[in-house]
Amino acid sequence: MSERLTLLAVDDERPALEDLVRMLEAAPAVGHVRSAGSGAEALVTLAEERCDGLFLDVRMPGLDGLELARVLRRFERPPAVVFVSAFDDFAVSAFELEALDYLVKPVTRKRLDEAIARVQRAAGAPAPVAPGPGAASSIDDDVLPVDALRGGGTRLLGRSSILVLQAHGDYVRVASDEGRFLLRARLADLEERWSRHGFLRVHRSFVVNLRRAVEVRPRLNGTAVLIMADGTEVPIARRQVSELRRRLAV
Repeated sequence: MSERLTLLAVDDERPALEDLVRMLEAAPAVGHVRSAGSGAEALVTLAEERCDGLFLDVRMPGLDGLELARVLRRFERPPAVVFVSAFDDFAVSAFELEALDYLVKPVTRKRLDEAIARVQRAAGAPAPVAPGPGAASSIDDDVLPVDALRGGGTRLLGRSSILVLQAHGDYVRVASDEGRFLLRARLADLEERWSRHGFLRVHRSFVVNLRRAVEVRPRLNGTAVLIMADGTEVPIARRQVSELRRRLAV
């Protein structure tokens, strides 16, 4: 592989993170190293730039390393994962997640170079293709990682908690039991991926979770309004009224 690697180092302890970044940057095969102090920050970083590999701490508050690795497996082109931990008791779980390597702190130069070589070989191989098109292919059928509208960070929403998905420029606005969030994705991709789970396009800008709908209110002009479990009113396009009534058996 001729191009040098882009890596992301993730550790909630700042001194350990700085040491790891410094060691990675010293490797000839590495071109650029980004850093993140949490699993949520790592997800935001990966949304901005594709990385060839993650060097990831296991024990972190909030979204820990193992949980983050599970989310990454749903990416269309998931980065290679190397765990870096002061504890060796997570190695079995790490390799069940198809981690390339498991480094125990303090990490030696030799072991780090071996792990970088594994990432380099993986980056030169054809990338696995996950089911589902476009940006939504990174989304699990059960969990949706979203950007919070307030305070930053990333939340993992259960599919059943989601009521309404609304197109909002290059993003989708997500209304759920846990609040309102933004996701960089195409509404059509989410519709296709979740249609088998009861999600339906009722308007050019809206996809709803029919399992969370409670009432259809007709309008005089042939359109209708769908009332969701939280009281949200969603407009229904005229051409979708019949299909919606059939799906709801009303």
